[in-house]
Amino acid sequence: MLKTYAALVEYDGSQFRGWQLQKGVETVQQAVESAISKVADEPSRVHCAGRTDTGVHATGQVIHFQTNKQRDGYSWLRGINSNLPKSVSMPWIKEVDNDFHARFSAVSRQYRYIFYLRRISPAILKNYVTWEYRNLDIFRMRKAAQYLIGTHDFNAYRAVACQAKSPVRTVEYIDIHQQREFIYFDIKADGFLQHMVRNIAGVLAAIGCDEKSIFWAKEILESKDRTQGGVTASPNGLYLTKVNYADEFNIPDTLTLPSFW
Repeated sequence: MLKTYAALVEYDGSQFRGWQLQKGVETVQQAVESAISKVADEPSRVHCAGRTDTGVHATGQVIHFQTNKQRDGYSWLRGINSNLPKSVSMPWIKEVDNDFHARFSAVSRQYRYIFYLRRISPAILKNYVTWEYRNLDIFRMRKAAQYLIGTHDFNAYRAVACQAKSPVRTVEYIDIHQQREFIYFDIKADGFLQHMVRNIAGVLAAIGCDEKSIFWAKEILESKDRTQGGVTASPNGLYLTKVNYADEFNIPDTLTLPSFW
């Protein structure tokens, strides 16, 4: 009997060439599918809530897969984790209705972006934060971010190669706060375009250091032109932190926010 399982996956994105399967390179999807297939004794295809790029991390990635293999949840969890590389972990797994889909059932997603402010680049945290040698004014960044909240055409904030059919997304909130030398930028939306969070982070950084005006964020948005959008920030500081679903699916809370203070 075919069963559907949902699971949470955490991973260190610096160890992979992104989420999606690619021939000849290590990806998170390849690592997860390999581990599940060994436990299921059959090839398994995994679907995720959101594909992440090379270097991007996740503490709240949700996946689902289907299988005919009959095992209890504990056996799945122990077996899969024992076959995953150390840079990937599966904290929980549960059986769900067969109509659940990790991507298409999601109603919103959340990301955290971390800036590390220091004159000299870090040695230990270099793969997990975005180093910024300039001082960033979070009050300027907050004011600029307000222009991006709501439903907008984010064409100017997506990658040129983005294949999404529509550039319209609804940003529910943006929160920016600082603890010591770390600035945390949290964003929630119904969906994200390719490089959208990194492009927003790049714009906010330019505004935060007073290189650009606060209104620049709005000007870029209204231009709908990616060439007006400034630098794409590094993937190192980006984390997929949560995927939200309707209560009917009974998916556990996936929010785990990476912090370094």
